[in-house]
Amino acid sequence: SVLPDYMVPARIVVLERLPLTPNGKLDRKALPAPDQLAASVEHVAPRTPAEAALATIWADLLRQPNIGVTDNFFELGGDSLIAVQLVSRIKRDLGHDLPLNRLFEMTTVETMAAALGPESETDKRSGDIAAMLDMLKEVELSDE
Repeated sequence: SVLPDYMVPARIVVLERLPLTPNGKLDRKALPAPDQLAASVEHVAPRTPAEAALATIWADLLRQPNIGVTDNFFELGGDSLIAVQLVSRIKRDLGHDLPLNRLFEMTTVETMAAALGPESETDKRSGDIAAMLDMLKEVELSDE
């Protein structure tokens, strides 16, 4: 049996032995905190308007600056409550309905943007702006 990606631990900390309380129970407060970010993970900035829009939404909801397109939603502190807010913001800001259960399959900005496809509202607006700028380049303007 294979675990889905969201259930596989992001980091494993090896301890010689588990810290115990005087009663012999696990002392959770004495456990070491895992590193917040793996040193081997390179930050990949958003490359498309859809990735940039999603990264901005993630940064707002997760209260994390500099979201990369390969960062994992759940590793950054995302949970089911934030996931519901994320789906709502994607619908409101990007005009795309994303079923909540799909979020568990698309845990990065990169995979989410690819699933939204080129028809997202952000890409449409960016395409319209690019077309207008191209038209303006062709118009000859007087010095007045």
